[in-house]
Amino acid sequence: ADKSTAIPKDIQKLSFEEALAQLEEIVRELDDGRGELEGAIIAFERGTQLKRHCEAKLKEAEARIEKILPGADGAAERLETMEFE
Repeated sequence: ADKSTAIPKDIQKLSFEEALAQLEEIVRELDDGRGELEGAIIAFERGTQLKRHCEAKLKEAEARIEKILPGADGAAERLETMEFE
């Protein structure tokens, strides 16, 4: 991945819950209109990275669950995933 799409190492180390909490705080700050434009842009970029990290964590969890949760026909059931949009 190029530098603009790479998830920073500090975000990669976060659990899903930690990343989601940070993302929620960024959303609150942006909704409140706190700070200046440059700060909002930086917060938005970090929020985008946190969102992608959360999505990756959910996909990992879904893959693990599908391996251990057989459906009625013996095949893994398709699980619904949360959408962050």
